[in-house]
This record gives sequence, C-alpha cells and structure tokens, in this order.
Amino acid sequence: MRGSSWLCFARRSGYSGFLFVALAASTSAAAEIQPADCARAAKYSESKRGVSMLVMQNGRTIFEHYANGGSARGRWPIFSGTKSFWGIAALAAARDGLFKLDDPVSDTITEWKSDPRKSQITIRELLSQTDGIEGASRLQRASIRDRNAMAIRLSIVAEPGSAFIYGPSHLQIFSELLRRKLRGRDVIGYFEGRVSNRLGLGRLNYKKDARGNPLPATGFELTAREWARLGELVLGQGSYHGRQIVPAAILREAFAGSQANPSYGLTFWLNEQASNGRETDMERMLDLPWQSAQWSNVCICRDAPADMVVALGSGNQRLFVIPSLEAIIVRQGSSAKFSDAHFLRLLLGRSQ
Repeated sequence: MRGSSWLCFARRSGYSGFLFVALAASTSAAAEIQPADCARAAKYSESKRGVSMLVMQNGRTIFEHYANGGSARGRWPIFSGTKSFWGIAALAAARDGLFKLDDPVSDTITEWKSDPRKSQITIRELLSQTDGIEGASRLQRASIRDRNAMAIRLSIVAEPGSAFIYGPSHLQIFSELLRRKLRGRDVIGYFEGRVSNRLGLGRLNYKKDARGNPLPATGFELTAREWARLGELVLGQGSYHGRQIVPAAILREAFAGSQANPSYGLTFWLNEQASNGRETDMERMLDLPWQSAQWSNVCICRDAPADMVVALGSGNQRLFVIPSLEAIIVRQGSSAKFSDAHFLRLLLGRSQ
C-alpha cells in the first residue's frame, strides 16, 4: 500500500507481504484476533480515508497501521469521543462524594427548582442525554462567551427520561453543576487531576469560552495510542496501570443503557442488543430529528460481542473496547462512507 506505514514486528505473514505482531498465546485460538484479519480491516479503513488503526489484546499491541497522512505521533480530532473522558470525570466526582448520580440537578442548579420539569432532571439523565433538554449544537460556536450560562437556560422539550436527545447541552450543564460542586476549584484542574494526568495525557484542547468554561462535548485531539489508554481503563475496571481512577462498581454505571436508548450508557455507546439487534449507523441516526430516531433493538454490529462498548466521534472516530476478548481497537479517519459493522466483521474474522 503506497503511502502506508506499518508498525509491526515478530514474523512475516503471507498476507501481501506485510509484517505483523505475533499474538501471545495467552488466550484460546478462537478468542485471538488474527493479524491477517486486522490487515483486511485496515485495508478497508484506509480505503475509507482512515488515518490510523490500533489493535491491542491481552495488554499487548498486536497490530498498528497508519495511512493517508496519519502517523503514530500525529494527534487527530476525536470529536465526540471527548464526551467519554468527561463521563469518567463524572464517575470520579461521584466517587469523591461530590454528588450521587440520581441526585436532582436542581439541588445544585437551583434556578431550576421552580420549573416543574427541569426540577425532576437527575445527573444520570444529563450523562445519558435523556434529560429532555434540547441538544443545542449551537453551543459549540466559538463566539459564545459563557456556554454554561446559555446551557442552563435552554428549553426542555421532552419529559425527563422519556427521550434520547443527542447534543452538547447535557454535558455543558454538567460542567456548570461540577463547577458549583467544586466551590471555587477549577473544573479543568479537577479533570486533569482525576482523569487526564492519571492517563498520562497532556496538552488537551478544551475549547474554552471567554469565561474559561470547557466544552466537554468535543475538542480533544489524541494519537491512537493515547486514545487507547481510555480503553485500558475500561478493561482494567477503572484502574490504569495499577492506579484506580474510578471503582469498578461505579464504572459499571457507564455501561447500563436507559429506557429511552438502551444502546447508550453514560457517555459510552453499547452493543448489548447485538443478539437480536438491528445494525444501525449511529452517526446517521444522530442526524435525524430526535423525534424520528428509533433506538429500540439497535446495535453497532450483530457479530461483535454484546459486551462491546464504544467511544464514538463524528467522521468515524472510534474506540471499541471488548472486555470478553480483552481487546481495544482504535480507528481514526476523515469523513467517508464507513461501516462499523463491516469493519468489525473483517477484524474479528466473521465476514463471509
């Protein structure tokens, strides 16, 4: 593949002469992700403007591929993949006793107490985007001086818990709630101390407004290896390289879907409906008006394990984490007609 860079070693495969990392024999052959299957998935990804692909299993990098100008050291926007890092920060804050997930938001954002519907919204509903507040993509405009103030004034358009409405509003409101709970401590400083620094991540783009409020919905740029650290935390049940960032019991809260959208937990996408699910392009579903989107019995890939969880960013930025396979898969690229299901079937050796 002209213009491609393959970072792999150990043995030469018969597949097009590429070099691959040999997978340690720590799992059964049936559970091993095969380098030749990774190569087929990488070829597909590259044809769809993919720039990076990283596969880890059992704590080892087994495949790494860069193309279309990507490189191991090159950071790439993960867009809404940013949300999942802030979801971990929210769980850390719950662990620190700043709040409980089912606390009413109005206990802290007291302006909502007089609103009969906003007063019912819980922190869990903010993180699962089921609070009923409009999505408000306009919050991402750089010209807004105080996103937090704008977010808490947004309209509520559905009963709390009744609908999944995707957008930046929910985490922006959470940012304001966290700011007030910290009582003068810096929100970004808290995030760095509890999450990003512990993952060894620095120089992050918070897309701050004029008041210094971060935009938790998007903004981070990471290498494939850096993004994979979030996957390591998930596989480590809240621990990263021996250091507990969130307790396992609290982390599990992130992987429980809501009644309004069983395929979305607390800032993570889920594949739990895979056994009987209807494969869906999640990005295309999010382009629909929220009233039209149907989230029951949908999955990312029927042939991927149901325990797979995903951090998802627009333009087909993906972090797939499959606990049952002890696997982490990062895929980054530019917008193109890309199929998660096809990519995963190729990678897992389940394509026909």
